[in-house]
Amino acid sequence: MRPKYTAVARRSGRWWAIAVPELDGVFSQARRLDSVERIARDAIALMLDVDPASFDIDVVQKLDPPTEHELEDLRAVREAAAALQRRATGKTREFVLDLHRSGYPLRDIARLVGISHQRVAQLLSEPRA
Repeated sequence: MRPKYTAVARRSGRWWAIAVPELDGVFSQARRLDSVERIARDAIALMLDVDPASFDIDVVQKLDPPTEHELEDLRAVREAAAALQRRATGKTREFVLDLHRSGYPLRDIARLVGISHQRVAQLLSEPRA
């Protein structure tokens, strides 16, 4: 099993300060969050004198409490919206299928449902789940 380390990134001014709690003395910094893993990997490999590809890293970003809370709220709202979107898509597909089985033309279905006739055709051609 490969060793696994955690790179904890905290915003510090215009930088992300990186710490690896499993290894004393492994600290670095990155300008952008998308660079944290690479920089932490290099720092760990240098400290342990191992190949940078020989271990796994989990990147955990830590924000100040009000910002962290807002981010958690945003993620929850986005997940709820995605769930509603999946539900709406399923209901739309079923309704489109029902109207089509009842003999409604594609363009009428599109107008009733509020989508394009191309989307109606797409929904009708998708395999059922």
